[in-house]
Amino acid sequence: MGAILKLEEFMMFMLGIYLFGLLEYEWWWFLVLILAPDIGMVGYFLGNTIGASVYNLFHHKGVAILMYLVGVYLSVSLLQLIGVILFAHSALDRTLGYGLKYDKGFKYTHLGEIGNSDG
Repeated sequence: MGAILKLEEFMMFMLGIYLFGLLEYEWWWFLVLILAPDIGMVGYFLGNTIGASVYNLFHHKGVAILMYLVGVYLSVSLLQLIGVILFAHSALDRTLGYGLKYDKGFKYTHLGEIGNSDG
């Protein structure tokens, strides 16, 4: 993944931090929850296809944005929090080269193969 794309993802991570700052939660919640979306990896216990689907649900920025906007519309801060955490986590993952998964296995992502220096 090119440096410009990593920078773009990092800036989206910064946006997630900014949006979190607009919520009325203590900052330690961000630190505690930022890795929570990785719970989606448990789907891999049921095979690659289910694993990829569950993982991608927890790492899809569209889902994150939808959760946040529904939270804003309904004035439900918990939904806003979930959306911000999902968005920030996904951006951080992509900054580090971890993308949405293919059903071939955990290491096969839309950004390339994890651990492959060419990807």
